[in-house]
Amino acid sequence: MGRFVARRLLQMIPVFLGTTALIFFMVRILPGDPVAAMWGDKAPDPAQLAAFKHKLGLDLPWYQQYFDYMGNLFTGDFGETMAGRQVIDVITEALPVTIRLALMAFAIEIVFGVGIGLLAGLKRGKFADKSTLVFTLILISIPVPVLGYLFQTLFADQLKWVTPTVQDSMNLSQLLLPAVVLGSLSLAYVARLSRTSIVENIRADYIRTATAKGLPRRKIIGTHLLRNSMIPVVTFLGTDLGALMGGAIVTEGIFNVKGVGNALFRAINQKEGATVVGFVVVLVIVYLVASLIVDLLYAVLDPRIRYA
Repeated sequence: MGRFVARRLLQMIPVFLGTTALIFFMVRILPGDPVAAMWGDKAPDPAQLAAFKHKLGLDLPWYQQYFDYMGNLFTGDFGETMAGRQVIDVITEALPVTIRLALMAFAIEIVFGVGIGLLAGLKRGKFADKSTLVFTLILISIPVPVLGYLFQTLFADQLKWVTPTVQDSMNLSQLLLPAVVLGSLSLAYVARLSRTSIVENIRADYIRTATAKGLPRRKIIGTHLLRNSMIPVVTFLGTDLGALMGGAIVTEGIFNVKGVGNALFRAINQKEGATVVGFVVVLVIVYLVASLIVDLLYAVLDPRIRYA
């Protein structure tokens, strides 16, 4: 297991370098001159323009900019915004909010997604199963902005249970409605994956053997059926955690949550290349770590899996 983890960590290095190089090139090189855009329609003063570019290192070749950026990155320096603010300060301000939001959405999709999928799988062909398929299909079909508007109208405007927008991004109770909206699509996929996997495994030989031995139904479902059925679900959940953090840009915009999505949207509009790259670097790390955890969980869920 130790050698497998070490090998996976080494494999992450070229993936991380390649991804960051691609994003760096696309965000900081391709869009053109972000410094000149600060003057708007006015013609910038050449001396001021050159001085500002030199300060930000934008007068260097793109490959040198990348190497300098990566060198600073390993010391915790994510660069500066056009306004002179440290990008790391922007990240540390927005990231905790999105982590809370994403973890709440993650918990919702695990608890309700797996629970609904388990019920549908055990009741295959019955009302609960058909209702689950219809319900999840509806969730998948509704775009997130529309779902967010519907939830705002129902729970905020009509029922008055919550405020239409988040007033305090650090308040967990105010983040509940955005978390439900953010996790709704993934909840539908988790429910369908769980249901399909359970339907396949419930007819497996080891389930029939456990039943023939007279094991309690609760133990058969919890220890044997559910554990083995979670492998494809865990695969999806592992990549979905990073997707929740990156995909929060729409949900945070709808509910005015001051998180990564909100900050990333502003940075893209203002052509703040350093800020965009900084946030993407964090999300890439989240994806890589999540994929490693998923691989390790395989061995926990299925004892037959062993890593050399």
